[in-house]
Amino acid sequence: MASIRQRSENGQLFFDFRWDGKRYRAPTDLVESPENRAALEPQLKRLKTALRTGTFDLRSFFPELAPHEAAPPASPAGDGQPVSSPSFVAKAVHVEVLKTPAFLNFAELWFSEFKVGWRKTYVTTVRGILDKYLIPKFGITNVGQVTRAQILEFRSELAKLSGRRSGTKLSPARINTVMLIVRQILTEAADRYEFTMPMGRLRPLKIPKSDVNPFSLDETQLLISKIRFDYQDYLKVRFFSGMRSGEIHGLKWKYVDFERRLILVREALVGGEDEYTKTDSSQRDIQMSEIVYQAMKRQHAATSKLGEYVFCNRKGEPLDTNNFTKRVWYPLLRHLGLALRRPYQTRHTAATLWLAAGEAPEWIARQLGHASTEMLFRVYSRFVPNLTRRDGSAFDRLLSNAFNGKAPHQEPEPSSTPQSLSRRSSDRPENDGGAGDGLHPPSQPPPVRRAMPVALA
Repeated sequence: MASIRQRSENGQLFFDFRWDGKRYRAPTDLVESPENRAALEPQLKRLKTALRTGTFDLRSFFPELAPHEAAPPASPAGDGQPVSSPSFVAKAVHVEVLKTPAFLNFAELWFSEFKVGWRKTYVTTVRGILDKYLIPKFGITNVGQVTRAQILEFRSELAKLSGRRSGTKLSPARINTVMLIVRQILTEAADRYEFTMPMGRLRPLKIPKSDVNPFSLDETQLLISKIRFDYQDYLKVRFFSGMRSGEIHGLKWKYVDFERRLILVREALVGGEDEYTKTDSSQRDIQMSEIVYQAMKRQHAATSKLGEYVFCNRKGEPLDTNNFTKRVWYPLLRHLGLALRRPYQTRHTAATLWLAAGEAPEWIARQLGHASTEMLFRVYSRFVPNLTRRDGSAFDRLLSNAFNGKAPHQEPEPSSTPQSLSRRSSDRPENDGGAGDGLHPPSQPPPVRRAMPVALA
């Protein structure tokens, strides 16, 4: 029904199939090799399925083989110039499209040229997206022939795929990441081969707000007290420094300044290797609180002779995030009956506790490595009222104190202002025979003045 064959003259692979009583040979830009045949297999499988089920459409699978619609003949211009035939115009357009390489070839070229500027984890991410999603879908299609309709269909297919967790679908964030790689490849190809990029005005999917679920102070104390003894100081530093997992696992003793009580964030452990921090603003000096300082002093006595990393195993190797999460963190949360949350929530906890304590937002932003306070207010400010009781009750207390607990229809007592005291003193007779103060008889002490409330209780 359909197969992949090789041309004898140049070794190029092509699809050989019959449809509608005719035989077709669809060329590719790939030459004979086991890798290239494997790359064409998904397309061959879809081709066989479409032929078998009667859903095959030549224009969708192989646009270069589909007959072009004849253009209406041009009216004579009267200048003696020959009129181009529709078939000649169609052939010219066809030749222009075939100038672009297959998506598979150009994607590999793009990957090899741009990966030099990426972090190791991003290289792994992009490689996985190419192999799992993009090459199986667009592999043999000429990069200049990828249409907007194909891209939208591809995005719809992604939304139906299963996610990493059982019973879930790919998240909008994951789909946007895949589509971003498609956009970058097609944009680069369009610049090089001068064709219209088909993803113009295609907006990314809306992503729900990030899951910020910090621990309360009571929960924080509980976790620190119940975790394994050798992890207690580690957890104190995580909760009260706001460091990311890669930052605290990549922290080295040379970046700990006990004299100035500073943790210098200069590197991060990413994919098992020391790399530059997430952003330029992540390069920062974290001030150690007393509890963090004492925890770091104890840690120095425990691990400084094992190696350069602050938090390490017995071999001096840095802690592994996945190992800590699966073998220590999640079992602890389950044991205590707390909702499962990623270790990253310790960073969110630090931010909310600093805000609740009334620390300056600019200082908190510097501690967290944010370039400005904008993210601080956008992400964390909704937790502050619950932690600081700034929920309208303070204003209610102010009014209650001002009216001395009286109902609104009752007349308030006269204020002890100088003017009211003067008016009351004029109504009293003077006592010239005693040793009074001119306002009250000697036998009566002067009344105690009630001060108006000037501050919140």
